[in-house]
Amino acid sequence: TRKRQKAGSETESGECYRSPFRKPLAQLTNRPRCVDSSQHEAFIRSILSKPFRIPIPNYKGPTGLRALGIKRAGLRSPLHDPFEEGALVLYEPPPLSAHEQLKIDKDKVPVHVVVDPVLSRVLRPHQREGVKFLWDCVTSRRIPGSHGCIMADEMGLGKTLQCITLMWTLLRQSPDCKPEIEKAIVVSPSSLVRNWYNEVEKWLKGRIQPLAIDGGSKEEIDRKLVDFMNQRGLRVPSPILIISYETFRLHAEALQKGTVGLVICDEGHRLKNSENQTYQALNSLNTPRRVLISGTPIQNDLLEYFSLVHFVNSGILGTAQEFKRHFEIPILKGRDADASDAERHKGEERLKELISIVNRCLIRRTSDILSKYLPVKIEQVVCCRLTPLQAELYKNFLRQAKPVEELKEGKINVSSLSSITSLKKLCNHPALIYDKCVEEEEGFMGALDLFPAGYSTKSVEPQLSGKMLVLDYILAVTKSTSNDKVVLVSNYTQTLDLFEKLCRNRRYLYVRLDGTMSIKKRATVVERFNSPSSPEFIFMLSSKAGGCGLNLIGANRLVMFDPDWNPANDEQAMARVWRDGQKKTCYIYRLLSTGTIEEKIFQRQTHKKALSSCVVDEEQDVERHFSLGELKELFTLNETTTSDTHDKIKCRRCVNGHQVRPPPEGSDCTSDLSQWNHCADKRGLQDSVLKAAWDAAVTFTFHHHSHEEQRGI
Repeated sequence: TRKRQKAGSETESGECYRSPFRKPLAQLTNRPRCVDSSQHEAFIRSILSKPFRIPIPNYKGPTGLRALGIKRAGLRSPLHDPFEEGALVLYEPPPLSAHEQLKIDKDKVPVHVVVDPVLSRVLRPHQREGVKFLWDCVTSRRIPGSHGCIMADEMGLGKTLQCITLMWTLLRQSPDCKPEIEKAIVVSPSSLVRNWYNEVEKWLKGRIQPLAIDGGSKEEIDRKLVDFMNQRGLRVPSPILIISYETFRLHAEALQKGTVGLVICDEGHRLKNSENQTYQALNSLNTPRRVLISGTPIQNDLLEYFSLVHFVNSGILGTAQEFKRHFEIPILKGRDADASDAERHKGEERLKELISIVNRCLIRRTSDILSKYLPVKIEQVVCCRLTPLQAELYKNFLRQAKPVEELKEGKINVSSLSSITSLKKLCNHPALIYDKCVEEEEGFMGALDLFPAGYSTKSVEPQLSGKMLVLDYILAVTKSTSNDKVVLVSNYTQTLDLFEKLCRNRRYLYVRLDGTMSIKKRATVVERFNSPSSPEFIFMLSSKAGGCGLNLIGANRLVMFDPDWNPANDEQAMARVWRDGQKKTCYIYRLLSTGTIEEKIFQRQTHKKALSSCVVDEEQDVERHFSLGELKELFTLNETTTSDTHDKIKCRRCVNGHQVRPPPEGSDCTSDLSQWNHCADKRGLQDSVLKAAWDAAVTFTFHHHSHEEQRGI
């Protein structure tokens, strides 16, 4: 067969082949084609007269707020899909009948309020419940006419994340298909301002730009606050202000000139006194929606409790006078030991009534929930025998100061309070009362002769303090056998000074956070310590300066060196390591000096029941909760017991009572602290640090609580 001739090739006759499908090309000329002006105008008009059509068949366009080129028709839509798997729906509009759908104005139909999936995916079940509770409260759906609530979850349950979810939802949506609020203010302790900023960034990943004020001149802060309050509209550039209580109080005037959609008070138990300036400044803020966060809600003092509830929901419990007459007096009378049956019955009824009212705006879950998500936490109460020097100084003080004789009619005076402080410091280390011995203050006359020859406070001598000796062993064993980090907590900066001397002596790398550290530096120090690559072994923490809210998951061992009258302070401090993000088993060591005032303080913490375990200050606590007999018992020393607390609580976990292990044979250590005893369930001894300390002849009474039971271990 002949091959097909290519188009354009010559035929046998010499003619050029031309395809029938191609038209001949027109010859080009350089002359432009003249178009009649009327024709041109008509052509342009015909183009403009054609309506715009979407070129894609069946195209409906996006349903979001930024849809261009199409007008939305039909009912309004929620911001997020309420029917998506795992969606957290805070509000569901009531169903409409077909007749109602025909009559209703389409621009007024309520829509679902759905938490942003970015957040709902990471919320745990108890946090989803908490967000729903918060939203119902601040939108007045739980208590009509009231827009406040108290988030009282225990430490570590994610109160910050729940509140960030609430803020983000209110700032972006509502049943009316528009933002519920324009601006929100977060007021927190100064050490947590940067932490709040970081948490917002962590969970919202740049979707919002908060304004955090943690320093600057007065003029600069005032300018920032005025700019914040002047923001208006649907898309406010910085809708969240994060500010400390101190800065808020000093610059409250600038924030009271406008309205704010929501205010959140972190660590809100500091608002327990309605007479202080911070409370009054916050209360004058023009906002109905108020959320108070406190892992340790105050319920021991009824008037303090009233102050908190009154702040978030003014009037729900009446005025202070009405509250006192209707609730406080009957409840306190009913709890009196000499109350009649009628008074006791009336007190119980009023207490139930109070709880039923408050529970409508208060949500509280315990840390037992965390046992599903976090490693085991083992809390151990370590009772350390006083050294001979401490015991002699202690008895000498009780003989000379005679604090029991100072007590008159059950009242405690300044002298007695001073005696309590002196005894607590002596339990920590004799070095803390050395200056008083030198000056021969009351109770310390001739005490200088009891100290070893050539003693100097320039160097720390652990063997002179029972607790310091135990701490020295714990740190040494931890450092040599693991890569764990340790948090050391004390109520006294003088004790932190001793920790520093010990660390320098043992060449441990450490960081220290107390009231002298600036706010910006605190955030940097915490972030660096939590980094796995950081070389610091010890984090020293003043419970007064940084015990609340700090996240120290870089460490998994924490030593509470001395107890506080307020159990909330101890709970806050001990919750620093057992938090979200912790990967290791946590060990909490609570050191107590056996038979001393420290055990009495711990017993008060243990036995505080009823309404709460929080008090205002040491003096009020001692007066309010101790009888004259109990006050006298504070100033005694029991040298015959291995644990005064263990004797009094009648522990049921022991098998055959205390099981005593003697120190190693041949030990010539003069600093033996007697025997370490322990409850006979052996789980406490799984702690290799305590085992090693035991083998080193450091002996103490052992008590422990663990979340192992919650996990079925």
